[in-house]
Amino acid sequence: MATWSNLNLQNSASPLMEQIIFFHDHTLIILLMITILVGYIMFNLFFNKFINRLLLEGQMIELIWTILPAITLIFIAIPSLRLLYLLDELNNPLITLKSIGHQWYWSYEYSDFNDVEFDSYMTPVITMTPNNFRLLDVDNRIILPMNNQIRIMVTATDVIHSWTVPALGVKVDANPGRLNQTNFFINRPGIFYGQCSEICGANHSFMPIVIEVFHLNFINEYM
Repeated sequence: MATWSNLNLQNSASPLMEQIIFFHDHTLIILLMITILVGYIMFNLFFNKFINRLLLEGQMIELIWTILPAITLIFIAIPSLRLLYLLDELNNPLITLKSIGHQWYWSYEYSDFNDVEFDSYMTPVITMTPNNFRLLDVDNRIILPMNNQIRIMVTATDVIHSWTVPALGVKVDANPGRLNQTNFFINRPGIFYGQCSEICGANHSFMPIVIEVFHLNFINEYM
C-alpha cells in the first residue's frame, strides 16, 4: 500500500505491474534527456552573441530536428504497444472473480462456486482495531491464491465506478450494463489495498478494495 511521503510507485505484486514500472522508468529517462538537452540549448541562447545576417534556411538542421523526435517516439511506442498486448492477454484462469460496483460499496461473486457471494463495505471508524487502516479497510476481504492466473469481471448497477488496485497494476472501469474483464497473476502473499478511482458520487472516497493473498495450500487447509 502507499505509505506516508512515498513519491514512488508502490512495490509490485504481479509481473504486469513490474512491466508497467519498467516502462515508466524507461519513458522517464527519455523525458529527462529531452528536458536536459532543451534546457541546455535555451540556456546557451540567452548568453551567446552569435549573429548571422545571411542565414535564410537550414535544411540540414530541420531534417535533424524532424527525424530525432520521430525516432524518440518509436523508442516509446514499441514498449508501450508490447505492454498493452501483455495487459490484454488472458491465459487459462484458475479462478474467476466478479466485482459489482454500487453506491458506495462493492459486491463480489466467486463464479466457479455456487453460493459464494458477499458485499464489502468500508470499516467504520468506530469499529476499527489498531491493525486497521482508516478509509482503506473493509468488513469482508477478497481471498485469492498466489501464483495462479486470476480473471476479474467488473460491472456496476448504478453509476460508473473503477476497480483499481495499484500494487497489481489493475484498473478496470465498472460501467452499468457492460461487463469488462481483465486478469492478473499475484506472485507474493500479502494484503493489497485499492479504491474506486472514478468519481461516482458523494461517498466516492469510501468504497475501498482489500485483497488478502495466500498460498493455495494454506487456503485448502483453512477451508
